[in-house]
Amino acid sequence: MRIIAVIIGLLLIIVVAQDGFESIILPRRVARKFRLTRLFYAASWVLWSGPARKMRAGNRRGQYLSYYGPLSLLLLLAVWASVFVLSFALIQWGLSSPLQSPDKEISFGTYVYMSGTTFVTLGLGDVIPLSSLARALVALEAGFGLAFLALIIGYVPVIYQAFSHRETHITLLDARAGSPPSALELLKRHSHSNYPDELMEFMREWEKWCAELLESHISYPVLTYYRSQHERQSWLAALTTVLDISALAMVGVERLPVKPLKFTFAIARHAAVDLAQTYGTPPTLTTKRLSHEQFIALRNQLAEVGLAFNNEETAEKRLAEIRGTYEPFLLSLANHLLMDLPGWVIEGERVDDWQTSAWDHFLPATPHTVDRAIKRD
Repeated sequence: MRIIAVIIGLLLIIVVAQDGFESIILPRRVARKFRLTRLFYAASWVLWSGPARKMRAGNRRGQYLSYYGPLSLLLLLAVWASVFVLSFALIQWGLSSPLQSPDKEISFGTYVYMSGTTFVTLGLGDVIPLSSLARALVALEAGFGLAFLALIIGYVPVIYQAFSHRETHITLLDARAGSPPSALELLKRHSHSNYPDELMEFMREWEKWCAELLESHISYPVLTYYRSQHERQSWLAALTTVLDISALAMVGVERLPVKPLKFTFAIARHAAVDLAQTYGTPPTLTTKRLSHEQFIALRNQLAEVGLAFNNEETAEKRLAEIRGTYEPFLLSLANHLLMDLPGWVIEGERVDDWQTSAWDHFLPATPHTVDRAIKRD
């Protein structure tokens, strides 16, 4: 029994050390299916998202889901630390390491206590190992504890820095593409300016954003669970908008350059596919984001601002073919993460997040008045 305990303790140390290295230090996606972190997030997300799936979509559900990202990160770190403590306790107990303890009878709990105080480097000194091997194990565990603490100090700021950088770009979409953002609204709001030069300059920044999203969210998958501060904004909606505007350019819209947005489409689709693979969410083959009636409405709303497809006869079929290469992956991510995808067609008058506040009734101009003034200018 004690030999088995030593073997189990050694295996757990190897598994957790490898898992922590792959999750924090290794800057690439690990294809191996059996990983402690993968199992942790799969199980904890099912438990956390279960009640949310029964809630009505809105601020209440979004607020509830927003706790999962930061809380899961802290809980994962606690799981790693607990497994380390238990593993070293199993090894010490399995080796029957002699201890000097105030307890009359040394039990497994005594070994767990010594392991815990050693790992967090408390150094109380009330339980002391007496053999050379036991002291060596205590020194090794203290080294693991210091390394673990150093990783936490470096890991958490990196996560929040990547999150902040991601959200800065998403916030820019509020005024330029609406809330929630959409490709049609982005085209409409840029059609009266220096179109398409200003739009292309804006999209080049989003091409870089997609590359950074791919790199950061593959290296640190927990970032996908960090939700935006505003309910109608999300990294998935932003990625969808980039893909939609690129798809419209590839179909052919007047004066909208095709080749630059092909590159944007390539990196954005790469991000969508790889992130779907990271969570093992197979593509959703049935997509109803754009029906024939909605395509007609899309074409009409483009015409209202002086834009049209280069070849209207084949535009709907061509757009459907391009959408089929990325929408299934976006829908699978949306279903998994409980995030809404923006629609293709704008129905009714919408108010952007920047136009609203809790004190609107004190202001002389309503958000609609401001919106009309901006459009008039």
